[in-house]
Amino acid sequence: MLARTTDPIVAIATAPGRGAVGIVRVSGANLSPLVLALCGRALRPREAHYLPFLDAQGGAVDRGLAIRFPAPNSFTGEDVLELQAHGGPVVLQLLLARCLEAAAERDQVTDAPRLPGLRVAQPGEFSQRAFLNGKMDLAQAEAIADLIDASTEAAARSASRSLSGEFSREIHAVRDALIHLRMLVEATLDFPEEEIDFLQKADAKGQLTALQRQLAAVQRRARQGALLREGIKVVIAGQPNAGKSSLLNALAGAELAIVSSVPGTTRDVVAQTIQIHGVPVHVADTAGLRDSSDEVEQIGIARAWGQIESADAILFLHDLTRADAPDYAAGDAAILESIAAKLAVSVPVLHIWNKSDAVPAARLGSDGRPGIALSAKQGLGLENLRERLLELAGWQAVPEGVYLARARHVQALARVGEHLALAVQHLAAQDQMLDLLAEELRLAQMALNEITGEFGADDLLGVIFSRFCIGK
Repeated sequence: MLARTTDPIVAIATAPGRGAVGIVRVSGANLSPLVLALCGRALRPREAHYLPFLDAQGGAVDRGLAIRFPAPNSFTGEDVLELQAHGGPVVLQLLLARCLEAAAERDQVTDAPRLPGLRVAQPGEFSQRAFLNGKMDLAQAEAIADLIDASTEAAARSASRSLSGEFSREIHAVRDALIHLRMLVEATLDFPEEEIDFLQKADAKGQLTALQRQLAAVQRRARQGALLREGIKVVIAGQPNAGKSSLLNALAGAELAIVSSVPGTTRDVVAQTIQIHGVPVHVADTAGLRDSSDEVEQIGIARAWGQIESADAILFLHDLTRADAPDYAAGDAAILESIAAKLAVSVPVLHIWNKSDAVPAARLGSDGRPGIALSAKQGLGLENLRERLLELAGWQAVPEGVYLARARHVQALARVGEHLALAVQHLAAQDQMLDLLAEELRLAQMALNEITGEFGADDLLGVIFSRFCIGK
């Protein structure tokens, strides 16, 4: 994708399907000949012109608005033409085909194609052009896709903040402080014979400590932003008839899963995404865990274990009406042991004591059981559960200051923190290993630059932009 950035490109920029309006977008160098072929006349920059879109014979493919954005004052930094037509799929495909046809037609004066090499854009290629032409950095480009894909209002607002450059500005502030510190270290290395100790006089230790605090603040915001974007996956697990399906229905506020007193009713995974204070929570109801000779139920139990192994948090449901029965308690204990043994990494397990409405209140207050007592049937205790889920996810309510971030941003910031920690050690050493200190600071800056795209491999850029929708 990166090897063909000089080709002019065209694509339908609106979502597939029928709509009132659809947009075909063209980007490339010098679109004037194509504009004349499609619109029959020149267009004033950044003004909407209502006119017919012409076919090869001069007839109208459709009538709509045409807007020309001359380079460099456009989304991509190149000449951009947007044709706003009626939003029928056939109309837009005809208009797309007409753009390709008109680009290949010979100009009457030069006898050359009007727009040589025009091709259909690949996913995310318009945003990629904007990034490569300096119209936005990589974090802002990613925010475009995040804004389109946002599943909650909070995620959309946070993505908008990232798109406006708030996240990038914080990254640049950390980078600038890091560059200043690198300058001091490099000066000390370059002029070792000077009597002036650059590092001590400039309080390099204090600057490095301040830089770590600054980075920690950005990391907290980024983790919150990543949580808003990705959400958490929560799996409801437990023995049959503990009320797992009832709990899913109660959290979702809809009858999604079949509820029955017959054990083994749930045989497949039933999933639903809910919102808790704007955070997406992906909840999965699974088959009751037990030994079963039923072949279909065995498949459901195997899928349940697969969900558990990929969970960010597990709600383990206990049935309060059977909790004191030795066989039932032994079954819960065996399942919990299996969960601990199967999980490669530690996953928080929240114990949910269901059917509290069927147990005397005095018993609830004195049993000393860890976790949350609730009634999925009556809806009691659900708000407490929602708050605990956010705590498990690490959410902190700072909606106005959060910008949307991705897992790769969080990982890059973590690497910066590791390099700064090593830099502190080298600076504190008696012999002050300045060569190693300088190297750790350089690596920290490289990790920061990966976030905004000032340093990054071509294959990373290809992966990022290939996940965008076509036309964007």
